[in-house]
Amino acid sequence: MYKFQKTRSNTFFALLSLPSTAMGFALSIQISALSWILTTQYNLDIHDVGLVWAAGPLAGIIGQVLIGVISDRVWFWNGRRRPFILIGGVLAALMLLALPNLDVISASMGIGGILGVAIAVALTLDLAINVSFNPTRSIIADVTEEGDERTKGFTWMQTISGTFGVLAYAVGAVFNNYILIYAGAIVVLLFSILPPLFITEPRELSSEDVEKGPAGTDKQNREDSFLSMLIAIRPLWAFLVYDVYAMGRRIAGMEPQNYYAEIACAVVTVMLVIQALLEKDSGETGGLASFRKVIAAHSFSWVGIQTTFVFLIAFLQQSLPQLPDIELGRVGSTSFLVLNAVGALLPAFVLMPVAHRIGRIKTHVICLAFMTAGYLGLYWYNSSPLQIYALMAILGIGWAAIVSLPFAIVSQKVSQARMGLYMGLFNLSVVLPQLVVSLGVALIISRAPDKSVIFAISAASLALSTIAWSFVPEDR
Repeated sequence: MYKFQKTRSNTFFALLSLPSTAMGFALSIQISALSWILTTQYNLDIHDVGLVWAAGPLAGIIGQVLIGVISDRVWFWNGRRRPFILIGGVLAALMLLALPNLDVISASMGIGGILGVAIAVALTLDLAINVSFNPTRSIIADVTEEGDERTKGFTWMQTISGTFGVLAYAVGAVFNNYILIYAGAIVVLLFSILPPLFITEPRELSSEDVEKGPAGTDKQNREDSFLSMLIAIRPLWAFLVYDVYAMGRRIAGMEPQNYYAEIACAVVTVMLVIQALLEKDSGETGGLASFRKVIAAHSFSWVGIQTTFVFLIAFLQQSLPQLPDIELGRVGSTSFLVLNAVGALLPAFVLMPVAHRIGRIKTHVICLAFMTAGYLGLYWYNSSPLQIYALMAILGIGWAAIVSLPFAIVSQKVSQARMGLYMGLFNLSVVLPQLVVSLGVALIISRAPDKSVIFAISAASLALSTIAWSFVPEDR
């Protein structure tokens, strides 16, 4: 073990943050360039763009849960999380290089349409990101102590990752998205391969609430069972059912004439979330009840955020029709640059000391309230790029909290020895809502004459998330 890890120096926390930064950088490139490149270079309509984005959440469902379970139990290449970080980083870099060359790949394979190739590349890219994302977060919990040290690990993670995310959007805004893609592939490769080699992982994961020996093994096996995982994510059941239904409908080419399924999903989701928020934290299910509260509250956040990520380009095309494609891409990149600049600055320098003083949950609720106000502002005031940039800065307050504090909160509420499993299940509160956006919200937005409805949907989702988070108990 290197000295900087033994002393828990700032160098250690910075190095520990780089693998997650690599995956965040790849995700930033995807957010900045994917919808833009599909609509401008390949001329896909907005509904097909939503289908391509659906590949990511599908990869998250498979990748993060599966890799989380496996990485809790294996040890090779001198690490538990390291092998998956290395593999995922190499794959992510290769898929980024494929994005501007979908037509070349399609032609070389003798495929007539571009949509299938786009879905395959997006699926592989997201699978690579998700293969690495869970281990990059789990390793922070593995090598830090509970409490302020772990909060420092996750807030530093977001500060460094967010700074590079700002760099990604700055490159797209100042130069163009093609330069961003090729430069990003190099950054992702280096940050995935080098830092894990200097971090020593614990060979054994300890936990006060996990029994040793055969009984503990049985308990872990029960936690890994499909039924146990399904019960753990009960607030997300309606999301899951709707995603299966909507994906089948989309593959079959069935065009719905009404929104009955979407309304039913929303009603049942609200009922399941209320049930989770009112569940008592006592007895053997206390930790699981708290975990369900967290994923219930977090899921609403991602409905709003993903709607903005995927469909901001559709709003910009409608509101700024005079701009050429390259300039439109720059406005989108600048918008996300502002969002991530605030998201990068706040976690380590503002959120960590505030959370230490008033608690993580209260800090998170306040940040989400700001984000809700920002979305309402975007709905009412969005006639110029400067107005959009200013309100994106307000959204950044909530974004800073969403990508840092919930990971520290989850790590305190679940077994240390099953961190990979529960980080994977926690990720379902991100990817299942993302799929709802790609398959359900996309349908609504494609039919809406005024694309500013994007911000109304996001504002409503963040308001619900703010309320739900206020029911999550604060850890001592």
